[in-house]
Amino acid sequence: MRPIGSKERVVWTVVTAVLLAGLAFFALSPRLLAGSAEDETQAYLATIGQIFREIRDNYVDADKAQPKALYEGALTGMFNALGDQNSRFMAAKDWESLSDTVNGSFGGVGLAITKLEKVGAQVTTAFEGTPAFKAGITAGDVIIKVNGDSMADISLNDITARLRGEPKTTVMVTVKRGEHIQFDATLTRDIIELPVVVHAMIDGTIGYMRITQFTPQAPERARDAIRAFQAAGYTSLILDLRQNPGGVLDAGVEVANLFINQGLIVQRKNERVAAENIIYNARQNRMLVDPRIPVVVLVDGGSASASEIVAGALRDYHRASLFGVKTYGKGSVQTVQPLGDGGFRLTTSRYYLPSGVTIDKVGILPDREIKEPDLTDAEQKSLNDLLNGTLIKDFVKATPQPTDDQVTQFVASLHAKGILLSDRYLRRLVRDQVEALVNTPPAYDLDFDTVLQAAVKALQNHEITTPSP
Repeated sequence: MRPIGSKERVVWTVVTAVLLAGLAFFALSPRLLAGSAEDETQAYLATIGQIFREIRDNYVDADKAQPKALYEGALTGMFNALGDQNSRFMAAKDWESLSDTVNGSFGGVGLAITKLEKVGAQVTTAFEGTPAFKAGITAGDVIIKVNGDSMADISLNDITARLRGEPKTTVMVTVKRGEHIQFDATLTRDIIELPVVVHAMIDGTIGYMRITQFTPQAPERARDAIRAFQAAGYTSLILDLRQNPGGVLDAGVEVANLFINQGLIVQRKNERVAAENIIYNARQNRMLVDPRIPVVVLVDGGSASASEIVAGALRDYHRASLFGVKTYGKGSVQTVQPLGDGGFRLTTSRYYLPSGVTIDKVGILPDREIKEPDLTDAEQKSLNDLLNGTLIKDFVKATPQPTDDQVTQFVASLHAKGILLSDRYLRRLVRDQVEALVNTPPAYDLDFDTVLQAAVKALQNHEITTPSP
């Protein structure tokens, strides 16, 4: 037998290593010839258990390989594998935050956000009267930094956790708006009690009702508003669902039922699980709004989920006309379940409107598209300069209740400084700062809200028809 040379020893060493790696792979992997999907599942579960123990017992840093940390990491990975931002595992702190939001009260800055991968968190709603609202943050803005840290690679759960905290503590957010506007805002956290329904009469004849979120209290608050309209002798109604991110499905169905006496309001469908196929019909004798009352629903890109269901159902039954811009397109249903000291959300079905269409990732186009004109690059630069400066804040601080003449003079001084925004836009910024300072926003804004102005005009001119009896 000839002796083995050094090169051959290297070759055989490599071959042996490859064979051992291959054997280890097949030993730890599920059986490739599993006879059924259940067999395959059991094999994968057994493999996960083996890997779990291997990491727990042998990873170099014992403190990072604790069973609970591995368990939560594995669950997070499974939900992330779905590629669905609405399905996710929630550890104890995130679960508590979800419960607070559903119940209608929590500590934070007053934002509803969604994750923008590799960017940060996009604002879907800045709730009225909250620290974020007072700072001028609005739907469509993107939170790219929190306390100077980039949010590009931070999960939605972690961003939410960083924004929330003890009342009277501060958090600084860096906000990006469009392509050219970026500014910092220091927010003082507060107890956030989610507003539900705001209502008032416009010109003595039009009932105006804004629903900010579909909490369990929303239907009864909406009933109170409609009864107030009836007592005031209203002849038409505006339902404002702008910046409403949704909420509890049953609450949305109940509100739609106030306008629709019978028939399908929404249907949940899941081709895999029959139990998830649920039909939500209007219940008779729950309708409060007389079918002869013309209705306009206001929507925008912040109108999502239950808001879209209500708006879509009312339009499908020709019970309302929609004014504004396209809605968000969140038409999926999440089942929320507790798990230990945490829980999870799992998308289990999709919504379908009475017309049979789904709004998921599509949204709803309004009957009348009305939006503010886009700012030019020069106007965006001027707005960026104002948001990053203190000119308006200083003016309002010195003149908390400015007269019209004082505002006119101030706007002229801004133009003299090279600010290129229109008088109307600047006056609105001043007005918003005045309201933020005293926290007394009006129920509606007929001075600057072009969508509301269009709805009022259409109703006053009898342009909105009601279904034939």
